[in-house]
Amino acid sequence: MANLIDTMNYDGLISGLAPEPVVAAGLIRKLGTAATYKRGTILAKSSGSAGDDKLVILGTTAATNETLTAYAILADDTEIGTAADVNAAIYKAGCFDPDKLAVKSGYTITEGDKDDLRNGGVFLSPVID
Repeated sequence: MANLIDTMNYDGLISGLAPEPVVAAGLIRKLGTAATYKRGTILAKSSGSAGDDKLVILGTTAATNETLTAYAILADDTEIGTAADVNAAIYKAGCFDPDKLAVKSGYTITEGDKDDLRNGGVFLSPVID
């Protein structure tokens, strides 16, 4: 019997081991137009009186009475369709290279977003060569 060893391609997303990466499941809200979110996409959590506790890509415009707060990092490329919300693997904690992260086109990560992530256990730190 052949002895197979899985290989991993280092993509630089995780930039440190402290705090330890914590993977969990997250529910991403369905879209009006299907799209693929890439590994490293920052997700915001919906709250407020119009919130639904679902995740959306950071930079999405909040609905009236909805608050969107930077929350987690997408762990794998994920197809988001138009018919149903999608369960996906997310990083709820860990240390990530900010140069490897993605947000909605045209959006720039704010200091408030960084604070929200840090308060939840997600730290942004570039890889040091």
